[in-house]
Amino acid sequence: MKTEKFDASTQSLQTAGELLRNQELVAFPTETVYGLGADATSESAVSKIYQAKGRPSDNPLIVHVHDAEQIMHYVREIPPLAQQLIEHFMPGPFTIILKSNGTVAKSVTAGLDTVAIRIPGNPIARKLIKEATLPLAAPSANLSGKPSPTTAEHVYQDLAGRIAGIIDGGPTGVGLESTVVDGTGEIPVILRPGGVTKQAIEQVVGKVEMSRSLEDNKPKAPGMKYNHYEPDAPLILVDGDREFFQQYIHQYQQKGQKVGVIASNPFINQLQGDIHYDVGSHEVLEEVAANLYYALRFFNDTDVDIILAEAYPLDGIGEAIMNRLTKAATDYYQQK
Repeated sequence: MKTEKFDASTQSLQTAGELLRNQELVAFPTETVYGLGADATSESAVSKIYQAKGRPSDNPLIVHVHDAEQIMHYVREIPPLAQQLIEHFMPGPFTIILKSNGTVAKSVTAGLDTVAIRIPGNPIARKLIKEATLPLAAPSANLSGKPSPTTAEHVYQDLAGRIAGIIDGGPTGVGLESTVVDGTGEIPVILRPGGVTKQAIEQVVGKVEMSRSLEDNKPKAPGMKYNHYEPDAPLILVDGDREFFQQYIHQYQQKGQKVGVIASNPFINQLQGDIHYDVGSHEVLEEVAANLYYALRFFNDTDVDIILAEAYPLDGIGEAIMNRLTKAATDYYQQK
């Protein structure tokens, strides 16, 4: 299959929309990462997502719609707390889980009675959804288990020849997937931390719980069960000061291994690895989040044998950063 590259012009979006109506797969930019879109109401179209990504079929997908009114086409009801969350955080990097009315394909919900829905903040994504006149099931547009794509080139590297088209909307902004919240109960539960923080949600609805059931046999949201975000070289997460971090760099270098380092500034300037990637200011973790997947993919084009990555506080978006890093890591060294 030839994978066509599109710009974000109206004509290109019309062509991409037609491909989607014809049950093909099209990757598109959102404010979080690039998504791989298919008609969410079609079992055959959605099955192509699982095939292209090599994604386990018990891992549910997020349905992308262009406005809040469209949500009602796919759910039984919107409880008052969920309505508050929709009004405050959509469009944006936020996904709400509600009771499905059965309209979307069963493979989208992985057999559950709930459906995950979001309105992307990226205007290109919303225009594409309107052009397609379809709800789009859209996980990240990468091979399953690999770092999510934050540029169209990342998508092409992973999925060229597997999908019909890629819309190039430039680099994404947030850089991490959306926050996923279960809105079916009396208290909202964060199933996956992301671009909207727990603190921000609490300011709107009060009490919010954080799910720790990330190994549930029936995950209710993407990213809860399987390993994700792994670069080609093994990644080790390191939580400690300069001396603690540097001892592990030296340990691997003494074995003859080439060490890559992912860290924020100014901390990264104190370390002596072989190849460094500066993900931004430690004081502005939004910068770290935006650059994280790019850093993981950067090292795939180097000859490093091991990657050591800095750990971050679990405050604000740091919770989402650490969620992704711990899923990508093969080990975790913590200073006592």
